[in-house]
Amino acid sequence: MPKTQFYTATSIDGFIADADNSLDWLFEVDEGSEEEAGNAPFASFFTEVGAFAMGATTYEWVLQHEGLLDKPQKWAEYYGDTPAWVFSHRSLPPIPGADLRFVQGDVRPVHAAMTEAAQGRNIWVVGGGELAGAFADAGLLDEIILGVAPVTLGAGAPVLPRKLTSSRLALTGMRQVGQFAYLTYRVGPPA
Repeated sequence: MPKTQFYTATSIDGFIADADNSLDWLFEVDEGSEEEAGNAPFASFFTEVGAFAMGATTYEWVLQHEGLLDKPQKWAEYYGDTPAWVFSHRSLPPIPGADLRFVQGDVRPVHAAMTEAAQGRNIWVVGGGELAGAFADAGLLDEIILGVAPVTLGAGAPVLPRKLTSSRLALTGMRQVGQFAYLTYRVGPPA
């Protein structure tokens, strides 16, 4: 059965981006040997993804950090032809050749469209935390996969800026790859 999954990296103190909305801290972390990095959970995770969603801040950071307007082929190298939905209340530049759909509002009808496009494969909620929280609030988030990095940021964008108690979360997996601890949680429906 396909799942909707929030797969993200986080600092030990629970931030997915620093106070400047940057992920630069993440790329300083040792991913381990080539063998470990080749077996990183993301590579196998993405093979199961049929559609994904991200918020405007995440999209803008990736766009700028990777220079995707100048090198749009990099998007295809990372994500192939997997369709992506970008939630935004403002106009954002599209990446030439990328299958992007700019949306806003309630996640439920978008999730339905993503499910159809995914054709039986999983849906990845890239981030940010507020977007993943909106999916959780609507009862549409099945799993949270956290790659915990050995970093503390002190401030920034929280993993999930809302309360989810242990009555909704169950630890289903743990794995170490390099300096990352990967934790997988099943997410139950809202009360």
